[in-house]
Amino acid sequence: MISVVILGAGNVATHLYKAFAKSEQVKVTQWYNRSIKNLQSYKTEVSITDDLSKLEEADVYILAVSDDVSAHLSTKLPFENRLVVHTSGSVNVHDLDKKNRRGVFYPLQTFSKTAFVNFAHVPICLEVLDKADLKILKVLAKAIGSKAHKVNTDQRKALHLAAVYVNNFTNQLYRVAHEITEAKGVEFDILKPLILETAKKVQDHSPYTAQTGPAKRNDKKTIKKHLKLLENDHHKDIYELLTTSIQLTHGRKKL
Repeated sequence: MISVVILGAGNVATHLYKAFAKSEQVKVTQWYNRSIKNLQSYKTEVSITDDLSKLEEADVYILAVSDDVSAHLSTKLPFENRLVVHTSGSVNVHDLDKKNRRGVFYPLQTFSKTAFVNFAHVPICLEVLDKADLKILKVLAKAIGSKAHKVNTDQRKALHLAAVYVNNFTNQLYRVAHEITEAKGVEFDILKPLILETAKKVQDHSPYTAQTGPAKRNDKKTIKKHLKLLENDHHKDIYELLTTSIQLTHGRKKL
């Protein structure tokens, strides 16, 4: 059994704790957060603390904290030569204090505390400086049903950047679409089957072959009508930018 100490109480930390707690191969020895009140609801399930000097011994220490905190927190750990990993897609593994063995346990998924996450659908990107530590992180990922992927720093950062496009930017486009439908008094829910079908299609086809619509067809008449319908200048800018991007991708326009 792998023993784990989790540091942090945000979305990622909370979902990791719940996944580890269900696994017969993992024991969460302790959960740390600088504000103990954020952990009070779990005090009957796991040992909680807000005191770094009282951290218990474990096989892996997971820094599930914000990107700008993980490096500093690693310097405050009161021990040496133990495996310490962060969960970020963008923080360099070398930013962690070198007094300990360093690694990355990056779950590539969007997390909200109120939304259930099935870790069988969450790829875990692993990076280590000591090859011997890769085995334990692979076992840890497998213990919660996730598929592990060994990546280097550049690959992990590229995945994180790409994730912003497919998740954060896409969600913002949903928001724009919601504003457009709301302005005309039509339900956004009518679009949800299309959203699901679009996500489903890319499981079996490349984004390039899955592309449809007026920009790909170079349907200038429809594009002009859409731009005329848009009353928000910001929405027009987004429409024109993405239309141009699609046209360039599919040879309908040249730089």
